[in-house]
Amino acid sequence: MSIKKKKELSPTQQEYQQFAQEREPKRPIVLNCIKAFIVGGLICTFGQVLQMFFIKYFHFSKESAGNPAMAVIIIITVILTGFGVFDHIAQFAGAGTVVPITGFANTIASAAIEHRSEGYVLGVGGNMFKLAGPVIVYGVFSAFVVSLVVVSLRALGVM
Repeated sequence: MSIKKKKELSPTQQEYQQFAQEREPKRPIVLNCIKAFIVGGLICTFGQVLQMFFIKYFHFSKESAGNPAMAVIIIITVILTGFGVFDHIAQFAGAGTVVPITGFANTIASAAIEHRSEGYVLGVGGNMFKLAGPVIVYGVFSAFVVSLVVVSLRALGVM
């Protein structure tokens, strides 16, 4: 809690804050980081194996093999979210499941599942992108800004 907010608390509230902090369970930060690293690494390794599978058996190029691999990972994530399995994985791994493609697919699928009783248009369609919408907007905007920088640098002969 910030110092400014502590000054606004009464002595009883400050005493309660101290009481609550003393009894709050300590989080195993190192163990959580290790679990996130391992699960995130396994997800990325699975994606790499999928990419190599598409290169070897379907004769994709290295540049184009990532697209079907990502599509398969998205489909698996949505299916696991639908069955409630991905939530258990995410609870165990924490930030390890927020590898961008799986976290994004889980966000959209869970919002769609949550609002399906309100109908397909106003429920699923209207609420599916409430959490994911800002990610899309800032992703597109960032890509636009980076492309402007690259085009400008190329026009100047720097790149």
